[in-house]
Order: sequence, then structure tokens, then C-alpha cells
Amino acid sequence: MRRNHPGVFRAGQPRRRLIALFVGSVLVFGAILFRVGMLQTADAGSYTLAGTHQRTRETLLPASRGVIFDRNGDELALSVPASTVFVNPKLVVDPDGTAAALAIALNLSPDRQKVLADAMGLKQKSFVYVARQIDDQAARTAMALKLAGVGSYREDTRVVPGGDLAKGVIGQTDIDNKGTAGIEMQYDEMLTGTAGERITERDRQGNAIPGSGTVSVPAVPGKDLVLTIDRSIQFSLEQALLARASELRARGGTAIVQETSTGNILAMASVRRDDVGVYRVTGANVAAVDCYEPGSVAKVITISAGLNEGVVTPGTTLQVPGVRTFDAGTQWAFTIRDAEPHNLQTMSVRDILVHSSNLGTVMVSQQIGPQKQYNYMKAFGLGDRSPLEFPGESKGILNPWEKWQGTEKITPAYGYGVCATAIQLVGAVNVIANNGVYVEPRLVQATIADNGALVATAPAATHEVVTPAVADQMNQMMRGVVCDGTAKLAQVDGITVAGKTGTGIKNLGGQYGVQGKDRAYYSSFVGFFPAEAPKVTTLISIDEPSAGDLSRFGGTAAAPVFHAVVPTIMHQLGIQPPTTTGGCPKK
Repeated sequence: MRRNHPGVFRAGQPRRRLIALFVGSVLVFGAILFRVGMLQTADAGSYTLAGTHQRTRETLLPASRGVIFDRNGDELALSVPASTVFVNPKLVVDPDGTAAALAIALNLSPDRQKVLADAMGLKQKSFVYVARQIDDQAARTAMALKLAGVGSYREDTRVVPGGDLAKGVIGQTDIDNKGTAGIEMQYDEMLTGTAGERITERDRQGNAIPGSGTVSVPAVPGKDLVLTIDRSIQFSLEQALLARASELRARGGTAIVQETSTGNILAMASVRRDDVGVYRVTGANVAAVDCYEPGSVAKVITISAGLNEGVVTPGTTLQVPGVRTFDAGTQWAFTIRDAEPHNLQTMSVRDILVHSSNLGTVMVSQQIGPQKQYNYMKAFGLGDRSPLEFPGESKGILNPWEKWQGTEKITPAYGYGVCATAIQLVGAVNVIANNGVYVEPRLVQATIADNGALVATAPAATHEVVTPAVADQMNQMMRGVVCDGTAKLAQVDGITVAGKTGTGIKNLGGQYGVQGKDRAYYSSFVGFFPAEAPKVTTLISIDEPSAGDLSRFGGTAAAPVFHAVVPTIMHQLGIQPPTTTGGCPKK
């Protein structure tokens, strides 16, 4: 009889086969039970999280950008809600028809319509902007068309209520509300705040499930800024500057109003003539970013230095020639002529300042020497960026005295061979108004947190430049500039004004040009009032006034603007004349 092979089942012996099937089934079922158990216990968290990610969307919540206020609480820049329309090209049925309908509803240009049609036709993106930050009514009109794939949402847009008011100071933001210039750029992080996050559950079609929205991280609004700018003074200054620049057919103008004791900038204006000849407030803060040779305004520094060093007094007399050649017979030879033609003349230091004598000022500078001349110019604020740290601010040009050669040893005394910004010059003259103490300029006086707490910024830093006695002597002499000298058009009835004119010849392409042919000027007046107890220091500069007549001088081009704005400044600040006999003595 043949025996079966040990490993072979016979057809008539199913027992072993059933046992094997049973054991296999138990193993498979056990594995399934084990996996189910793991899914419900140890692995549950990861799969729950994965499922949540599939049906939820995280949305960035932009923080509300802070408001910029003037010193009185008037809004200079703020954010307001607007509507943005978008399209998902992958859901659009008729690209050309959709683009045409949106163009009509939103008044889009033909070029914009074509770009949208092309984007919707390609269907490569799931999000394309149609129109951002538009009027709500226009957005509602577009949405009423119920076009497939078209949607809208709300986002903030930046608004400047005053239009061009203080445009160069406030600056601007881009369409994403990021600061790109001025205060908006300088304090962008503080104004922006911190974005939040919203989590929303969605169904299989991607639609939001009602009631599922939860804010996981709330947005923190940006801080508000309170500037030192006074809106009314700013407006008055800009209008007066626009009118004067237009009247003189000038290239433009710059002006600053600074509170004497605090350094607070109450107004800072810059205007320019555009390509079609229209004068406008410029988006560039020329007062901070441009520098120029200040001319005779710098004589305030030189004469103050001479008095403070004790080498002269206001009554000291000097024999001043009308013309003088320096370094004759050398490669550095150059000739200086006085501001007013004259022969050899006996002039007091007061006369030198009042009549703006170039050569008299040089003679005072030579008595203190180049090193001290340089040190005083630095102490008065020239050669360094101001503590404003305004975006793009220039530090000007003031080379170390050891490097002065040829004309550089002489000309800084009366404002040439150096380059200063308007903010530097108003700060320098303010030293005299502020009893000999330099006070740093200041543009931000407080911040406001989202809880409404007002936090004042630190007071402006100060340092003494000249003694109070010297400042008083300069104050008296600068009153003479207004009453008897080159700035008579700056006089204001009943108000004692002290100041200094400057008529700088512009260096264009390394040349100063020829009088009556191609010479250009930068004409300035810096004054403070009431001179008996100064409250405000103001600089007015006219860039390239008409060069063919007497309007080119600081006393004729710039001083009239000062005269025009003083009443507004006094009214806005509540300044009362300290005496009933203010102004220039009657003659």
C-alpha cells in the first residue's frame, strides 16, 4: 500500500485545513483589532490633526494701523475699511465675459481687462486681485453680478484727511499698508502692530461652515503717534510758501517753525514747481534730506564764537575793506567782495552782522582760528544728522578743520564751503533764541497704546554752546538786522523780531555761475520772536528765486513769508507780546 507524503493533505481529511484557516483568520482579525485600537488610542491624535488640517483654513488677521495725530489731536493719517474684489480663475466659466462685466462694473481700463481675461483663461492661479481698496458701493455692484469665481473681502486703506498737508513729513504707505516714506516708514513697525490668526472649518466644496470661525490669535493694533506738528500752522506755512515761490517764479521753497525751548517742530513745509509749472507740496521732506551752502545765516555762528571767545565785543571796530585777495601769488589765490560795495570802512561788530559783511566776518573768524571755527559750527549742530533720524536725512558737509585748504580756511566763516540742511540751520539760530543752549529738534511727542494709554516721548536733549550773556548780545544785534539791516521786510507790527538773512549762491556742477547770466541763488531768513522772550524760531528759504532783480536776496525773497505767517503762529499758540512797545523803534 502506498503511503501519503507527510506534508500532503488528502481530500478526505479537512480537519487540518480548517485549523489552518482558523488560525490565519484569527491572526488577520487580531491585526485589524490591534490597528483599530491603535487608531483609537496612540495614533488618534495625529489622524485627528490631519483631518482637522484637511477641513480647516488659517487666515491672517491684519492689525489695524495706528493713527498719526497732530499735537492737538487732529488726524493727519488714519486707516479706514475698504473693499477688495478678487477672482479664482479656476472657478471661472467664461473668462472674457467675466473680465468684460467686471471692467464695466469697476470702471477698469482696457489693459486691465485684458490682463484679467488672460489670467482667468490660463487658470494657473487660484487667486487674482481685480481691484483693491475700492469704494464699498462699487464692490457691491460687482458682487451683485454673481459671477462664478468672483469674491470680495474687507481690508484697510490709508487715508490722509488733509490731502497734501505735511505730505513730506507724514510720508506714505504702499497698498499693503507698509510705510515707504517719512514718519510712516520711520515708525512702520510701531504703527503696524502684530497680525492675528483666524481658523475656519470648511466643507468638501471649500465653503466656510457657519459658526465655525474661531480667532486663535487676536491681532494687536499698532500704536498711535502724536506729532509735534500743528495742523493750522502747517497749512498756513505751506500756503504762504506756495504763493511766494509762484510769485518769484522760483524752483521751490522750504520752511520750518520750531518751538524755541522744546525743539518741537510745529511745521515743516517743502514746495516745488513740477514739470508743467504748477507749484505743489512735495512728497520729499527737503528740509531734512537736502543741504545747501547757507551763506550769511552762518555768520550768526562766527560772530557768536568771536563774542564767546572774548576776542571781540559788539562795539569792537575793525577796518573792513570792500574787496580782498587771499593767498595772492599762490594756486589758492581767490578774491572776496563784501555784500555791500564800499571802500575801506570802519565797522563795529554790530555793523558787520547787521549789514552782513563777508570780510568783516572773516576778520572775526581769523581771530579765533580755524579749529575753534570748526568746533563752534559742530556745537551749533552742523556736520551731523539731527536726532530726528528722518529717513534719508542728510548730515550735510563739514570737513574736519585739519583738511581745510585754500578757500576752505576762509569761506566757512560766512557760509560757503559747507553744506547744511534747513533743520540744521533753524536749530543753529535757535541757540541764540534759547539763551545759548542747543536743543535737539523733535517731531514725535507721544505714543498711544491700544489701551488708550498716552506715553510721552523723552524731552529733547540739550547742551550749552555760548553763554547767556553772549546769546543776549546776539539777540540785540539780530534785532538790528530786522530793524536797520537786511531783513526789514520781516518786521511785524507790535512784535520785536530778531533774525538773519542769507543769500547763498548755488554751486551748480562745480561752478557758481556768472551774475546776470546763469547764477542761481538759495535765499533764506531765520528769525525768532518775540525777541524779548523768544517762543518760536522760524526758517524760510526760497530755492532759485528770479535772479535778475532784487528779489533774489534773503531779505526780499524769504523775509516776506516770515512776515505773513507770524500772526497765524501767534494766534494758534496764544502768544501775547511781552511789552506794549514791541517792534522796531520809531524813527
